[in-house]
Amino acid sequence: MGSKPNKYCEFKIKKTMCLNILYNKRKLHVLYLILAFLSIGFYSCQNDDLEEESKAFDPSEPVVVSDFSPSSGGAGQRLVIYGKNFGTDPSMVSVFIGGKEAKVISVNGESLYCLVPKQAFDGDIEVRVREEDREVIAYSDTKLEYERKMVVSTLAGYKNNRGDEPWKDGKFKSDDQNEMASGFWEPSFMKFDPLNPKHLWVTFDFNNGLYLINLADSTVTKKRSDFDRPRSIDFTNDGQHMIIAEDRGGENDRATYRLSREKDWQDREILTRYRQCNGASVHPVNGELYFNSYEKGQFFRFDLNKYFEEGLGGKDYEQLFVVQDPAWEYKIFIHPSGNYAYIVIINNHYILRIDYNWEKERFNQPYLVAGQLGSPGYEDGVGSSVRMDHPYQGVFVKNDDYVEAGAPDEYDFYFTDQFNHAIRKMTPEGSVTTFAGRGSSSINPDPYGYVNGDLREEARFDRPSGIAYSEEEEAFYIGDQENHRIRKIALEEMEENNAEAETENRE
Repeated sequence: MGSKPNKYCEFKIKKTMCLNILYNKRKLHVLYLILAFLSIGFYSCQNDDLEEESKAFDPSEPVVVSDFSPSSGGAGQRLVIYGKNFGTDPSMVSVFIGGKEAKVISVNGESLYCLVPKQAFDGDIEVRVREEDREVIAYSDTKLEYERKMVVSTLAGYKNNRGDEPWKDGKFKSDDQNEMASGFWEPSFMKFDPLNPKHLWVTFDFNNGLYLINLADSTVTKKRSDFDRPRSIDFTNDGQHMIIAEDRGGENDRATYRLSREKDWQDREILTRYRQCNGASVHPVNGELYFNSYEKGQFFRFDLNKYFEEGLGGKDYEQLFVVQDPAWEYKIFIHPSGNYAYIVIINNHYILRIDYNWEKERFNQPYLVAGQLGSPGYEDGVGSSVRMDHPYQGVFVKNDDYVEAGAPDEYDFYFTDQFNHAIRKMTPEGSVTTFAGRGSSSINPDPYGYVNGDLREEARFDRPSGIAYSEEEEAFYIGDQENHRIRKIALEEMEENNAEAETENRE
């Protein structure tokens, strides 16, 4: 008795389901028919529009430029220009923006698509359509607001076919190559004079000179030539003394010494003696000096304030810690606030951070912030996922976005990554990205070379080492070792020499 109602209900459910399926099928069939009609109508309208928009160029009619989009942009910006009588053949159409020829991608009757060229500063737009001997020109009533962008250029130096040009003082650029400064083919270290923003001081490993790159008169001059292996430059907080670190092999060889502005940097007094110093830095607030040794990766503190007050004592430095043992080559870069410093481990491809103890006036023990010990490679990322290959010099640069947001740390850290042929950027949180270099992949698959232009799309370096930042210009200066040049990263210059956009790759 109990099974009959269940079977009946089951039959009613199945019947209802079948009716619903049939009903839904009919609805879908109607929907398909509606869509089909709409598609035919849309396709027909679309064809009509295409036929309307894709008219061939008529030389008897004027060419008109009525609008363009977007209204602003820099080099490489995709730009659509609207108007009439452009034709349909891109080979017949030329576009000039700010007097520079743009690359035309496509033309479709009443619109064309192009890329904004470099240095189109004036922003005026001109469209030319030609057929055989006849050319029709049209101008836009409004101008593109050209936005200058950061690019890589060449400041000084050249490389001949043999790569054996001499180390020579001279001008940044000249029609006579004999008057041009040259050399620059060893790892460099750069530092701006804190009291003269036009003076960029440079030392080169294995070169005996102290060089002045004078941005005021566009010259390079070797100011002294009595070094062995100068590895770094820094200044005391009052700017009156220059601190040089020198990499010498003897146990009691000089490690650091000071030069004085008063004597035009021609005097010298040894501050500390220890073998194989790779770098030295002055604390920007409290003024003590920190330096290292390659021997066992020792990290030393020298009381520079006591030295200026009392003169040299016996052994006025103390070892704070050892980074690794043995033979760790590294440089020290102290944050402008003095709150912490980065230790860039050159030959083992990672970066440590050391926090400053304000009460004891010394740095605490180091910890990893980017890269991995003994693991060279190329990878952007955060912390230990980052890969680098012989990072060398770094510089802290204030980030206006951080300032506006009221961030506790207002500086990013830019550093050279030699064997990755790139300039990298690390945020206060330890996120590393590639800022410049490794572009122009269409030239060849290798990441190195000599190319000026867009930071990532075009520019190439070949083992960059030194880096400095001019706050006055908002520009970076780079020692490009294997290209034998000093490069510059800054906003496009109005009179930039287009010939400098040359490319040169290793034979």
